[in-house]
Amino acid sequence: MEAPGLSVGAVARRLGVSASTLRTWDRRYGIGPSRRSEGSHRRYDPSDVQRLEVMNRLIMQGAPPGEAARVALGEEGVRERAPRAHGAGGNRLALSTVPDRTRGLARAVMALNGPVVTETVREAVARDGVIPAWEELIAPVLRGIGERYAATGEAVEIEHFLSGTALAALAEVRPPSPGAETRPVLLACAPEEQHSLPAYALGAALAERGIASRMLGARVPERALRDAVEKIGPGAVFLWSQMAHTGDVGVLERIPGGRPALRVIIGGPGWERPLPEGVRFVESLREALEAVAEALGVPD
Repeated sequence: MEAPGLSVGAVARRLGVSASTLRTWDRRYGIGPSRRSEGSHRRYDPSDVQRLEVMNRLIMQGAPPGEAARVALGEEGVRERAPRAHGAGGNRLALSTVPDRTRGLARAVMALNGPVVTETVREAVARDGVIPAWEELIAPVLRGIGERYAATGEAVEIEHFLSGTALAALAEVRPPSPGAETRPVLLACAPEEQHSLPAYALGAALAERGIASRMLGARVPERALRDAVEKIGPGAVFLWSQMAHTGDVGVLERIPGGRPALRVIIGGPGWERPLPEGVRFVESLREALEAVAEALGVPD
């Protein structure tokens, strides 16, 4: 942390709460910034942030805000309570070494705080681009949710909430104007596959790159996929399969060809092996974008 301290926005992102919430805590409970910058803007120093982290943790564990503030300020009040749930961190996700803003997003997601999640994802996409926002922010939290579900059977609603909120933010990345020179990319999920967010993330990354795409979304029947290929004549098809029971490679073999040849690109852990000849498997959003650009002959 730099000497001048952190702004209310920076601390809000770190904690996964809104800036207005921090201002309310300051006004009501006296737990706020203790520094001022040269322009008389109030700034949080490390001890301020530490107190807020204690308060936020207590609130997420069930303490009323007033009591949590008294504990954080060193006054008598409630003691820290044991986390809820099945020994898996209560309302927290088990994340490996990640930036503060990723932990802040995880806290906001676990609290189902829509405005903060939307603002955090939107700001990351605007500032860093779709791929860094996905790799450094969204994907780590999704992995944490998946690990929690595997351990406890909980957090399905958390995954749906993050997916829907992130999807809305990614949809704000504007596609290229009509009349793009390259053939569009067809994006879809395998039949019966409901996890569509990675395909939408690729669509946003393509739009950012100036590559047109057509999104079919989740659970695309094989017949519908073939019909869309014949109608659109895409330059490439990207299919996502998350769950093992959805990754039937026979679907890939039956995709109609094209002139010039249609490139089929797939991603996700659900696909069977071996893959049909000519199908390219990609392991990351970045690699998927590169594969599509290569297939369309789009320069770097």
